[in-house]
Amino acid sequence: MPEPNQSGLTDNAAGALAYVTFIPAIIFLIVEPYNKNSYIKFHSWQSIFLGIAMFAVDIVLTVIPIIGWILLPFAMLGFLIIWIIVLLKALKGERFKLPFIGNLAEKQVGA
Repeated sequence: MPEPNQSGLTDNAAGALAYVTFIPAIIFLIVEPYNKNSYIKFHSWQSIFLGIAMFAVDIVLTVIPIIGWILLPFAMLGFLIIWIIVLLKALKGERFKLPFIGNLAEKQVGA
């Protein structure tokens, strides 16, 4: 069973919480003891990069008339599915690495 940090959050719970919004992810990167834990830092960075990718795809598809507008709901549904997968994997204690985004997160962590 994972050991809880001083706050009572397990590494798995903190890793999953990082995916909820940008705010917990940024807090985990700043506040001790979370910023010392490579598992939590990895999920925080992957969450931030996933949010940036989602925002970029949203902007690009919104700017493209008709075809972009048709593809936008499918792209956002895809991001929702990816978000649910990474959240559940983090909750289970798995260091699930998304293509490209996961590599960026690992570089930030130094793993």
